[in-house]
Amino acid sequence: MINNENKIILLVGLMGSGKTSVGKRLAQKLKLPFVDGDREIEKAAGLSLVDVLKCFGEEEYRAGEMRVMKRLLNGSPCVLASGGGSFVAKTTRELAKENALTIWLKADVETLYHRTAGRKHRPFLMGADSLLKDKLESYIKEEYPYYSEADIVVETKNERVEHTVSRVVRAINDFYFKGKKNAQK
Repeated sequence: MINNENKIILLVGLMGSGKTSVGKRLAQKLKLPFVDGDREIEKAAGLSLVDVLKCFGEEEYRAGEMRVMKRLLNGSPCVLASGGGSFVAKTTRELAKENALTIWLKADVETLYHRTAGRKHRPFLMGADSLLKDKLESYIKEEYPYYSEADIVVETKNERVEHTVSRVVRAINDFYFKGKKNAQK
C-alpha cells in the first residue's frame, strides 16, 4: 500500500484545517508515531502557545517554532502536524522538501471559521469572533501561496475525519504509485 520511504509525513495548513485530528488518525492507520508541532513548541518553551506569544512576541515565537520544526524535520519518520504558520518559513519548506512528504489540508474560510470560532488556544486568532472571518481571509491570502508548494493537496470538508483520512491515504498512494505531482483529492 503506502510507501513512506522512511519520510516524515508533514501536514500543513491553516488553523482549523484538520492537521491534528486528521494527523492522529492517519498516524494510527500508517502505524507511525504522531507528533503535534504546536505541543512540541509548548514543551520546548514550558508555556502555552498564547503565553509564548504574549511573553516573547511574534518574532521570537516564529524563531522558536523554526527551531522546533528543524529538530522535528530532521527526526524519525512520523506523521507531523505543523503549526499553522510554520510552513511559511523558507527554511522549514526547504527542510520539508528534503525530509518529508508534505500534505496541505486545504479548507475554505467557512470551514475554518466553523472549526476555530470561540477557541481560545489559538494565539494568532485572538480577539473578537466578529473579526475572525477577516483574519482567516487574510491568512488565506498570505499563506496559501506557500502551502501550494506542498507535494499533495487534500481539500478538507465538513465530513467525518475518517473520510478525510481515507482521502489523504488515497492521495499518498497516488503520489507514490501513480507519480502524480501535487496530487489533489
